Amino acid sequence: MNTKLVLLVLSLGTLMAAVDTTIVLLALPTITIDLNTNLLTSIWVLLAYLLVLAILTTQTGRIGDIFGRSKIYNLGFIIFTVASALAGASTNIYELEGFRVLQAIGGAMLTANSNAIIADVFPPQERGRAYGITSLGWNIGALLGIVLGGILTTFFGWRFIFYINVPIGIVAVIIGLKNIKDVNKVKSSLDISGAVILGISLTLISLSVMFIAANGYSMEYLIELIIGLLLIPVFIFNEMKVKMPMINVSVFKIRLLSFSLISSFLQGVGALALTFLLIMYLQGVRGLSPLDSSLLLTPSYIIASILAPIMGKRADRTSPSLVAGIGLIFIFISLLLYYFLLTPNMPLYDILWISAITGIGSAMFWPSNAAAIMYYAPKQYYGAVSGVSRTLGSIGTVLSYVMSISVSTLVIPRYVAFEILLGTNALDPKTGADFVNGLHFAFLISAVIIIIASVFSLASGISKTKTKTN
Repeated sequence: MNTKLVLLVLSLGTLMAAVDTTIVLLALPTITIDLNTNLLTSIWVLLAYLLVLAILTTQTGRIGDIFGRSKIYNLGFIIFTVASALAGASTNIYELEGFRVLQAIGGAMLTANSNAIIADVFPPQERGRAYGITSLGWNIGALLGIVLGGILTTFFGWRFIFYINVPIGIVAVIIGLKNIKDVNKVKSSLDISGAVILGISLTLISLSVMFIAANGYSMEYLIELIIGLLLIPVFIFNEMKVKMPMINVSVFKIRLLSFSLISSFLQGVGALALTFLLIMYLQGVRGLSPLDSSLLLTPSYIIASILAPIMGKRADRTSPSLVAGIGLIFIFISLLLYYFLLTPNMPLYDILWISAITGIGSAMFWPSNAAAIMYYAPKQYYGAVSGVSRTLGSIGTVLSYVMSISVSTLVIPRYVAFEILLGTNALDPKTGADFVNGLHFAFLISAVIIIIASVFSLASGISKTKTKTN
């Protein structure tokens, strides 16, 4: 097995998933106008993708355990590529949302099994470097998504943000079918009841919270939210009782693994809001175009892309959880800097150097946290644990968007917040100043979430170091 080609395919899969997470955000205004729809409908082009990832990622990781991770990964690449072509050819918003759901199914198959394939192929002392390379794919993908989202939409049209996946996918599928082979399989069965309960729970929670943020409170939305929350303990009870659970609850008894998973989830909730809120600030308060806004945020991704493999190697030689925890502290510092320095007239070059600090933190966190999770995971549950990690990340992403929108609607009308989010409106100076005050609160909340995440990660790393010493 050619490990270099395996890493190439895994990095391409990560890149494509990252591209389609960020590229849609900057294309939503054009999609809204071109497909003759409204903002609340078009935003589900983004959220439906994230929601499906959150629901299916753990299950597809389990399917990879049963039927072979290479088969599920390569099939996921095929589905993702075909769905991308269909999404680009959509004639209305509902077709586009449907193909985005199909695309997310393929994306779930990719993301749930990539970390597990690395754990299969590479020994523990080399996994940090491998995760660093795949993290490079993520950061490059996120960078391409933000920059190309503006370029492709402005000069070629929004359909090309999906068409760009097709040639990459074709090449990756050809290489993947030849080089990624199964190493381990686990005899098991699917947990259909668990998947259904989890899917209904996450769907109700996401839909209700998003509609509350968009339209305000109503009895209908609150009932949906309560039912979704009540289904969480039902799901946990189901997982404790079924013979072959979708999520093996017993792995959460591994304390250090639980710490790393919690840290990953909280990082998703807190850190994504940073980029999201900055885009709202640059477009809504400063009146910049989506393309100009994206260019100001590129230092974070460029630095993360360069440093991620280096930090992955460092994690191999030390404690990956400690490296991840220190990375979260860098992100925490950048959030505090925005909290104290962000004003309606803040020099734009300040965003460049603060963004660079965020990039350093991201480069330290992603490969190291991934290495820590798989280090603590029992070998027979690599796929399931990888799926849990991705699922928590997807849920965190959804919650981060919802949190950002909710905070913005506290200080300005909801419809204006949605227009800022989509880059279709800029605020007058008075409302802009009020909106910045709201952003301060959002950055503070994000900073609190990130510092809690760092505590979990550092606690895991310190415990591991003490265990080795003893």
